Amino acid sequence: MGKLAVLSLSVAALAVLIGERLITLRHVSLYYRELTQNYLPNCHHIEGIECGAEDITILENGLAFLSTCVKHPDLPSYSDDPGKIYTLNLMDSKMKIKALNVKGDFDKDSFNPHGISLYTDDKDGAVYLFVVNHPQGNSQVEIFRFVEDENALQYIKTIKHELLHNVNDIVAVGTESFYATNDHYFTNGILKFLEPFLSLPWCDVVYYSPQTVQVVAGGFLIANGINISPDKRHLYVSDILKHKIVVLEIQKNTVLSHVKEVDVGSLCDNIEVDRESGDLWLGCHPNGLKCVFHDPNDPPGSEVIRIENILSEKPRVTQVYADDGSVIVASSVATQYGGKLLIGTVYQKALICDLKL
Repeated sequence: MGKLAVLSLSVAALAVLIGERLITLRHVSLYYRELTQNYLPNCHHIEGIECGAEDITILENGLAFLSTCVKHPDLPSYSDDPGKIYTLNLMDSKMKIKALNVKGDFDKDSFNPHGISLYTDDKDGAVYLFVVNHPQGNSQVEIFRFVEDENALQYIKTIKHELLHNVNDIVAVGTESFYATNDHYFTNGILKFLEPFLSLPWCDVVYYSPQTVQVVAGGFLIANGINISPDKRHLYVSDILKHKIVVLEIQKNTVLSHVKEVDVGSLCDNIEVDRESGDLWLGCHPNGLKCVFHDPNDPPGSEVIRIENILSEKPRVTQVYADDGSVIVASSVATQYGGKLLIGTVYQKALICDLKL
C-alpha cells in the first residue's frame, strides 16, 4: 500500500474517532436539555456575592460558610480580588454575609478557595474548616480553626501531597484527616482536556491522615463533590459526566466497598447531606456545554436535586429548583436549613429561597 493511501486511511480513521468522541461528549454533557422553570417562593440573591459561592456548608446552629471567587483559566471571573470565606447566619433575619478574617502566617493574596468542609471536634467542640485551595493553579488543602467570637479563621497548616494533584472537593473526618476528590488525573492542560474527550475513567478519591495517604476509590470520569452520611458509614461521590452519585461503604478509613450508583439525570457538582434525614442536596449543571462556552446570551442554567432514602432499594430523586440562567448561572451547590434553601454558583451569584418541603 502506498504512503498516500496509508496517510489517507489514517486521516479518515482520526476523523471518525474525533467525530465519535464529539458525539459522545455532546451526549454526556446533556447538550440537548432544555429546562422548564421550577421556582421556589421568595428567592433573592445574597447581597455581596458577585463572583460565585462554589461551595456552601452549614453548622448545626445555622451558621453557613461560603467559599467564594474561585478562579480557573477556563472560567469567567467577575473579580480580581483573592477569594474569601464568608459566613451567613441563617437564624438572623438580616441575612447579611460577613467576611472571615484569616489570622496567622497565611498568604491571603493568593487565596483561591474551592471545596470546603467543616469538622467539629467531639473532645472540645472546636470547629475546623478545611478548604481546597488553588494558589497559582496548584492544589493543596488548608486547615483553619474557626474563632467564632472574633469572626475569624486561625490558620493551622497547609497539606500538599503528590496524590492531591487536582483536588475538587473534600470531606473532613478528623482534625487533620479527610477524603478528597481529584477531578482529573493529569495536571497538564492539554492532557486534562483529553481525559473527558477520550472518556478516561482515571479520577479518584484519596484518603489523607498524618499517618496515611492513599487512593481509596477510582474509576470516575470526573469526580467532583464528596460527602459523608450522618452515621459516617458511607461516602457519596458525584461522578459528574456519568450523571450518577456513587455510594461507597467505609469498612476502614482506607478500605471502601462499592454499594450502588444513583442516576440523577444532571451534571451534579457538590453534595450536601442533611444531618437529620440523611437526604442529599445537589447543585447541578443541567447542560454541560453551556458551562463550557459561557455565552452571556445563552447562559448555563441551574438545577437543584434532592435524593431521599439513598440507601434504600428505591431512592427518591426529585428536582427542587430549576432556572435557565435568567436568575442564577451555573449552580454548583445547594443546602438547606430551617426552611431556607441556599444555592451557590461557580462564578456568578448565590441565591436564598423559601423551601417547600
